[in-house]
Amino acid sequence: MVALQQQQEGVPSGTEKTTHFGFQTISESKKADKVAEVFSSVASSYDRMNDVLSAGIHRLWKDHFVRSLNPGRRPGGSPMSILDVAGGTGDIAFRMLDHATRINHDTETRITCADINADMLREGERRSLVDTPYGGTDRISFLVQDAETLDAIPDNSVDLYTISFGIRNVTNIPAALRSAHRVLKPGGVFACLEFSKVRPAMLDAIYQRYSFSVIPMLGQLVAGDRDSYQYLVESIKMFPSQEQFAKMVEDAGFMLPGKGFEELTFGVASVWKGVKPLH
Repeated sequence: MVALQQQQEGVPSGTEKTTHFGFQTISESKKADKVAEVFSSVASSYDRMNDVLSAGIHRLWKDHFVRSLNPGRRPGGSPMSILDVAGGTGDIAFRMLDHATRINHDTETRITCADINADMLREGERRSLVDTPYGGTDRISFLVQDAETLDAIPDNSVDLYTISFGIRNVTNIPAALRSAHRVLKPGGVFACLEFSKVRPAMLDAIYQRYSFSVIPMLGQLVAGDRDSYQYLVESIKMFPSQEQFAKMVEDAGFMLPGKGFEELTFGVASVWKGVKPLH
């Protein structure tokens, strides 16, 4: 079994800053616990959750995301070190290793799945052992980490940082982006797949009606958990626009290729990328 390593979190003192939890305003110190409750609730039905949220299209988005990054050792190069943040169930990690192995014939690239939620990581570890050839090998490891600090990940140690449908649940997104920049090697790539703003406005109106009327109801029917799905659709609504988040990535020190993002399915989801400068 791959060991799960738990980090200790401090309790902030002084006047509490506030943030949003869906449409609620709460103190920053409470958000991590409330998000943890949501994802502990849906850990065993994570794929079904994403099927409900995206009508199943998330599988195509994830395949495209991985292909666009082309993970694996290049001819004459070294194996890659990949960090998948908020990737507890291994959904992206398994795709990364499959691509590296089958497309780039690289059986040495390694990936660390980091997640603040140990229940999600246990589900990922279970899947790695049951559904993949990677479980119990040195090609994949599971590590409890806060995306805002990544305090167990050394500076300049990662070739590729990915986060898929997780950045919107982070309490302090700029802090998470700064940590991503810190752990990446110069020339390393930051890549984020996340729900985003639908365009044009007429299509967005239909999407919002579907999201708030249908998804929580389906959450109740599929997983017996309406509240978690209600939070998830609210968190999508509260996430910055494609342009706003690209600016946040740039402000964290990354160079953006082009406009910094690619919209998928009319903006239902988008991919953002940034490169850590060589100097």
